[in-house]
Amino acid sequence: MDYSMIGPALVLGLGCIGSAIGCGIGGMASHAVMSRVEENHGVFIGMSAVASSQSIYGFVLMLLMKKSLLAGTLTPLSAIGIGFSVGLALLFSSIYQGMCAASGIQASAKQPAVIGKCFAALGIVESFSLFAFVFALLLI
Repeated sequence: MDYSMIGPALVLGLGCIGSAIGCGIGGMASHAVMSRVEENHGVFIGMSAVASSQSIYGFVLMLLMKKSLLAGTLTPLSAIGIGFSVGLALLFSSIYQGMCAASGIQASAKQPAVIGKCFAALGIVESFSLFAFVFALLLI
């Protein structure tokens, strides 16, 4: 039995699951707020979609891990370890990014001037998925 593609599948799957959950959380908040306010709808939608980037990181890592596995520079067990740990980091990062987006959307509904400041918190949460992505690149 060949286990070599479990790692790439884990990093992609967990990243996409997290992105779906995070975007869902942000999207629900966006819909609720858009029903109450008349402006900034595009910003709310954009803020709710920020958590989708983790699926891109997972996709890129999946491709690079597959290439390394086929070249023999990465062992299947190492790929599973990297895929699982980085996949979890992407999953949790995107879920919390969705929560952060939801609170930012709700805050900006009450006080529109805080929209830009809310993106700073989203960027901080995003940085942790970027750290995991870069660390995985160094390990592959």
